[in-house]
Amino acid sequence: MTWLYLAGAILTEVAATLSLRMAAQPGAAKAWWAGVGTGYVAAFGFLTLALSGGLALGVAYGIWAAVGVALTALASRVLFKEPLTKVMLLGIVLIAAGVLCIELGASH
Repeated sequence: MTWLYLAGAILTEVAATLSLRMAAQPGAAKAWWAGVGTGYVAAFGFLTLALSGGLALGVAYGIWAAVGVALTALASRVLFKEPLTKVMLLGIVLIAAGVLCIELGASH
């Protein structure tokens, strides 16, 4: 169940960040700010549940950050036509590799 909570934390944080991008647009509807606040509160709530379930902080935060960065970069490319260069993709791969190292190190 802790992994489902972590997935919830990741998805709600990404949704909040994408909502923040929309809320920052000139003339944007005020409703986007509700999505920002709700999303971040939900993300920290889910992260708290994952940690309470026994997930190690370093592992949980590393996965949350890495997957969040990757999903946000991909979604912003699709939704907002923002750049996603080969160098940026390499960065995402390196972040994932770093999180894998943290996960492997935590199991020893």
